[in-house]
Amino acid sequence: MQRWSAALVLGILGIGLTCSGSGRGQLYEESAGTVPDTLRKLLSAVVTASRTNAITRAVELCSPAVVAITVVDEREVVYRDPWSSWFFDDPIFRFFFGEPREYRRRYALRNLGSGFLISPEGYVVTNQHVIGERPTRITVTLVGGEHYEAELVGADYVSDVALLKIQGKRAGGFPYLRLGNSDSVIVGEWVIAFGNPFGLFDINAKPTVTVGVVSNVGVNFQQEGRVYRGMIQTDAAISSGNSGGPLVNALGEVIGVNAAIISTAQSWQGAGSIGIGFAIPINRVKRIIERLHAEGRIERPSELGFRLDEPERYELGQGIRGALVVSVRRGSPADRAGLKPGDIIVEIDGVPVNSLKDAQLLLADVYVGQRLRLKVLRGNTPHTLELLVGARG
Repeated sequence: MQRWSAALVLGILGIGLTCSGSGRGQLYEESAGTVPDTLRKLLSAVVTASRTNAITRAVELCSPAVVAITVVDEREVVYRDPWSSWFFDDPIFRFFFGEPREYRRRYALRNLGSGFLISPEGYVVTNQHVIGERPTRITVTLVGGEHYEAELVGADYVSDVALLKIQGKRAGGFPYLRLGNSDSVIVGEWVIAFGNPFGLFDINAKPTVTVGVVSNVGVNFQQEGRVYRGMIQTDAAISSGNSGGPLVNALGEVIGVNAAIISTAQSWQGAGSIGIGFAIPINRVKRIIERLHAEGRIERPSELGFRLDEPERYELGQGIRGALVVSVRRGSPADRAGLKPGDIIVEIDGVPVNSLKDAQLLLADVYVGQRLRLKVLRGNTPHTLELLVGARG
């Protein structure tokens, strides 16, 4: 439906409002007349229609399923007498002065983040870095202020994805979001980020909403051992505390999980947005949470048995792209797959490898039991090998 501005409607109707007054020593001016009731209702409808759009409808649809997550990690630290390493190894010294003293102190680390419900049964998706390594207690706060203890179903450090389950039930089930298709994301389309930046959810039990566009897609990088593949970049404001919250399109479908930012704005409260944020594509998240739901974790290998380097360092010719295999450990998964020193890996599971960095990122994301299809160049002859990723050991 075509939208009409209030001024345009007035122009069409031939109605103008005039003001009167002497202008001398008068504090204010009054309208010369009143707006007819029918026109007032029409103006009200026009203004109301102009305020409601796809963004506001998506916000109304999604907000009830966005949650705040509070994680408490209780730890104990043992302090010993600083002189104990010098003197208490001496049995004579221990005889006179006794055993070294130990002091124990318990403290709690508190972390805040965001998440969203994906089912009426109470399953919640968030980031692994929100949950941490050893969470003692996880509390999920819903819109309206309801608090629920949550169980950690599973988490994966490498992909930075975690799955929780709320302990408790709600009549009619919990509100939840629909998961979209991140492969169909369009650069430039409107997106909405929901979350709990700097703990603001605690003030009025509602998520913070920021709006932007998709700035880029397919961004790959690693950070502290985590592998972020195919990331969706957005200029919607994402700050500390937004991690784990949903990034949705104008239809209210989740297309990503807010996970990382590039920021020059840093304080004791965390990092603020400068318009460069990244979300894990939801299609990748779907695969991860399905495995977490079934197995509780994703087992990663310690190593695959081969070492790589840049081909350029070995004077193999100009324009060679890929990752050069410089050594293969005997009896390793790589050895059993038939990989040999001198091979150049040019493709891993159908993804082109143009550099050492490409190969390192793809190989850091493999899991135990996965069968990797490696396309390699041996001399000038292409070969396809299958590498079965083995368990740690």
